[in-house]
Amino acid sequence: MIKEPKPAYKRYLGLTAKAIFLAEAVGVAISYGVWYKLNTSRDFRLYMYKNYNWVVEGYYSLGEKLAEHKTREHDLKVWTQEGKI
Repeated sequence: MIKEPKPAYKRYLGLTAKAIFLAEAVGVAISYGVWYKLNTSRDFRLYMYKNYNWVVEGYYSLGEKLAEHKTREHDLKVWTQEGKI
């Protein structure tokens, strides 16, 4: 019995699927890391507020929709009292 190699397109499909899965896993890990840091550190939220405002706005709006958090108001109050904004 003679073994024939896989056709080239099957190898490329497999490699492409693996690359897509790996890129998606890395993206999810990075997203979770940023969310975790936003969720636990007011200083990081301030940094993101000053530099990447759209990320913090998304974080605040998601929190307000899902759990009725008042994090935005509290953060702004604390930052104004401390003179950071």
